[in-house]
Order: sequence, then structure tokens, then C-alpha cells
Amino acid sequence: MYREFYGLTQKPFSILPDPHYLYWGHSHSLAYAMLEYGVMNRAGFTVVTGEIGCGKTTLIRHLLERLDEEYTVGLVSNIQDGELLQWVLMAFGQPYEDKSHVALHDELQQFLIREYAAGRRTILIVDEAQNLGPKLLEQLRLLSNINADNDQLLQLILVGQPQLKGLLQAPELVQFAQRVASDFHLSPLSADDIEVYIGHRLSIAGREMPLFTREACEILFEASRGIPRIINILCDTCLVYGFARMAPEIDAKIVEEVIEDKRKHGIFDVGPPKETKAVDNIVALEKKEEGPEEKPALVIHDKELAKLIFKKLRPHT
Repeated sequence: MYREFYGLTQKPFSILPDPHYLYWGHSHSLAYAMLEYGVMNRAGFTVVTGEIGCGKTTLIRHLLERLDEEYTVGLVSNIQDGELLQWVLMAFGQPYEDKSHVALHDELQQFLIREYAAGRRTILIVDEAQNLGPKLLEQLRLLSNINADNDQLLQLILVGQPQLKGLLQAPELVQFAQRVASDFHLSPLSADDIEVYIGHRLSIAGREMPLFTREACEILFEASRGIPRIINILCDTCLVYGFARMAPEIDAKIVEEVIEDKRKHGIFDVGPPKETKAVDNIVALEKKEEGPEEKPALVIHDKELAKLIFKKLRPHT
């Protein structure tokens, strides 16, 4: 309804994962470099974690678009119970019904051997992996033991919410954690990213001129905490409100009205109300004086990995 009014050819702030809209901020560039490194170097396990709505699935879709016929990829999501081997075989389009556990394992092993003999590398991507318990994770680790000579027949990429990190740090999963060759925690966008992120999506949707004022962007960052999905939801609603008022731009007043309505009538949190900001600022200042508590999202020990990451951090064209 607002596309023609604002000079857009499509909706710029859809919440569906769309690799064409992927914004290559610092954190997303690093996360993708880790994914690509894991694939290229035949890593047994690659793990990417991040808050809900930070763009993990979009990164995976971008990876899938770039993989050629040399790769056979299976994708499973939200496994919580049942026979793991059935889920894995289903992901690769292989028969899995009415088979014993031993028969399922043999079916998977024969499939992996066939793919290897045909010169194809097999990758299993497990999305929402935080829902896997220790038992299923251990079963995944055992699947990685299927080898041919010195080559690993199955690579695994685990993608999940921050709880996955805690799960993998459990004492009973030490062997699993030691198999993880590449991992990264995807952070929300920074305050410096927000205006560029919004402009990036508007540009892909057909509008080159700025639409959101700088003050509007600052308020959106505070309300969304830098989480792309929440930014998209708020921006889309702002465009509806702006169109209803025939506003030529989205200013702070429109954004504040949208946020206030979301707080009163919405179903998700959009940041603290105005009256709590002063208290939050005092708490933040006290924490700053005490010293930083945050641990680095990534520590690099591999020289070749470091070279790849620095290369990936160059602006994408």
C-alpha cells in the first residue's frame, strides 16, 4: 500500500529470510567467513549461534545459494525427539521409514559412500540446534565418525540460539566440543549500523533517497536493540503510519508513535519505555566504570583462518 508513495518496487522490510537483502555488517561478515571456512576446509563441525532474529537463517540461505553441484546439502530444523537417523535421511531424500536403527545407520553410510565416490561432499545443516539435547548431540558426533581413508564423509553445521553455546559447554559434551573446528556468535547490529542497514534495504527495494531521519534511526536502534527482525517489523509499521499521514519522510515523531503503540498493543518487547532510560543510563555508566565484562565473540588461533576473515571483511560488492 505504501510502495508507490515512497518510490519502492517491493517491500523493503519483510521478515522472511532473503539473502538478496543481506546486510554485510561486521558481525555478519565474520559469521559468514566462519561458515565458508568450515565448508572449504572440510570441518567436521561448524557452529553459529545468535539471538532470535539476528539473521542466522539468512546467512545459511546465502551459503546454500553459493554452493555448487559439488555439494550435497541436507537441512533439518527444530529436531526435538524421534530417531535422529530418520531426520537425517529425510533431509537427504533417502528412504527412512520402517527400518531398524541398524538398518538406518547402514542406509546413511551407504548414501555417504555413494556421494563420496561420485566426487560430491555431503553437508548436513541443523537449524534451531539449541533444541537438541545431549543425547541427540552425542548421536550427531558419532555420525561424524563415518570416514573414508583420511576424508570425512559428513560435515555438520549447527545453527542455533545462544542456549546452544551453553549446551555444548556441558561436561558430558566435551568430546563434541573438541570436534568443533569453526564457531562464531552472531551479534545484533551496532548503533553505527542502523542507518546504513535501513538505507541498504531501501536501496534494494528501489529507493536511493534517504527516507528515515537520523533521529528516527537512533530511536529505532534503542527500541530494537539492534536485532534486524525487530528493526524490520518496526520500519514496516513506520511506513504504514507515514503513508497514512502522507508524510514525505519517517521522522522521530512517527517512530515514537509506532513504538508506543507496539508497547501498548503489541506482542513483543520493543525496548524500555522513555521513563526508564535515565535509570538504564546510570546503570550502564556504573558498569562501564567497573570495567568491561563482555567476552570477545571470536578468538582466532589459525593463521589461515585469520587471513580468510580479514579478506572477507573487505566491503562486499
